[in-house]
Amino acid sequence: MPYFTSDQDRGERIAKVLADVFCAALLLTFSIVFFGWIGGPVAFLVVEAWLLVVDWLVPSKDDAAGVVR
Repeated sequence: MPYFTSDQDRGERIAKVLADVFCAALLLTFSIVFFGWIGGPVAFLVVEAWLLVVDWLVPSKDDAAGVVR
């Protein structure tokens, strides 16, 4: 799935980036609180990697029908 779709305007794109930065900071904070200074960043990297994989695999409306990545 592309990060930005063709029908998003500049304001929507900026809001999306800011929301993602806020969510990443929140996830990092929670992972450090629950897993400590060493396990927290490792857990954060694992979660972020899986989120990127899911974003890559989910098709969007801009993809052609039946597209295989």
